[in-house]
Amino acid sequence: MQWETVIGLEIHVQLATQSKIFSGSSTAFGAEPNTQASVIDLGFPGVLPVLNEEAVRMAVKFGLAIDANIDEKSVFARKNYFYPDLPKGYQISQFELPIVGKGYIEITLEDGSTRVIGVTRAHLEEDAGKSLHEDFHGMTGIDLNRTGTPLLEIVSEPDLRSAKEAIAYLKQIHSLIRYLGISDGNMAEGSMRCDANVSMRPKGQKEFGTRAEIKNVNSFRFVEKAINFEVERQIDLLEAGGKVVQETRLYDSTKDETRSMRSKEEANDYRYFPDPDLLPVVLDPAYIQSVRDSLPELPHQKRHRFVEQFNLSAYDADLLSTERETAEYFETVATAAGDAKLAANWVNGELAGALNRDNLELAQSPVSAEQLVQLLKRIQDDTISGKIAKTVFEAMWNGEGDADQIIETKGLKQVSDSGAIEALVDEVITNSPSQVENYRNADDAKRPKMLGYFVGQVMKASKGQANPKQVNQILLRKLNS
Repeated sequence: MQWETVIGLEIHVQLATQSKIFSGSSTAFGAEPNTQASVIDLGFPGVLPVLNEEAVRMAVKFGLAIDANIDEKSVFARKNYFYPDLPKGYQISQFELPIVGKGYIEITLEDGSTRVIGVTRAHLEEDAGKSLHEDFHGMTGIDLNRTGTPLLEIVSEPDLRSAKEAIAYLKQIHSLIRYLGISDGNMAEGSMRCDANVSMRPKGQKEFGTRAEIKNVNSFRFVEKAINFEVERQIDLLEAGGKVVQETRLYDSTKDETRSMRSKEEANDYRYFPDPDLLPVVLDPAYIQSVRDSLPELPHQKRHRFVEQFNLSAYDADLLSTERETAEYFETVATAAGDAKLAANWVNGELAGALNRDNLELAQSPVSAEQLVQLLKRIQDDTISGKIAKTVFEAMWNGEGDADQIIETKGLKQVSDSGAIEALVDEVITNSPSQVENYRNADDAKRPKMLGYFVGQVMKASKGQANPKQVNQILLRKLNS
């Protein structure tokens, strides 16, 4: 039997507010355990929550960016469950009336095609604490610092059909929240966490199969691996005559498998009811419009503009627009250098490679946009070749100075003296009689490839500093005469 995978994602985004959603406690990451949880976060008797307006503004900002309906009236509810890291015994969330309604995200797949993925809703809620299992030798520690941190839970429609599509959607959300400045999206620190609902159905069947939810996966790679494992597990189970149980599962990255955690709760298990301590949130159209006016250029808008304005390929534009910092860096370089394709090649090539190699963010790059512009200008004015430029870039990366200083200090200026280059060409031709004879006896189709030997010899003799364009011109003139 052929099976179709059905996936829906619930993404929890930790909003980048300075304080928590219902108290003035700090949301800073990395504090000593249990030093940033106030009596409001812990639900002590007699305390009252006060809604953080900045969290509301960030939620509206996201909703507008995905062209979603912004509900002018939304309500906070109490979601009741008992777990050690939830000291109040309930979580303040939104249920029937969320702040953000239906919207959509467009994703680009590896083959360049696009798909529109529906977003069911996005609602505000408070985070729970964190259970720590590693350091307590058979016991569990509880850190309540995260309790009350504002979350935006983004729920997709079950529109995703593979792990690859799920990752493309997840990355698009990650890019968007960073563009909007509403979260740093740092999955390692828990700023963005993903629950994946996975089910299988026979191809052509309209009804969904029974789903299992994989809880709290914290990296793109692990989300993909967890979904792929779960797909295979469910297919094997169904084809052996078994049934998928609706449950919550955990992904074990060490064993690369999902395992059962608990039976999946239904909404009525949580006994939702409106929180009596919080009034409904009412947004007037003027407020929503003011948030709309503050939106930056979004990733898909920037991607389309890069193609139109800079005549870039869709592939280059997609790479350059995924992260806001990269897009701004590229645009600075492209505008100042006056050559967008050259700028794109260097930002996507040497710069990205060096950042990945040294595990750095763009903000930590030792080579600024202005420094890269200077390097590209030296290529454009034939001071250095593209090959030598890579050597200069590495020296810049290692803090040896700017491009001009390094070129001067290391004596890397390109040789453009036609007389000097001609002498080198004559020497190579004299020392390569058999290669010259083969070249002259070859047909026109083979000659360009054979020319590479002579170019290589001249460049070797010049220690890479001869102007490649002049080398080619002089070689062609002398070999074809």
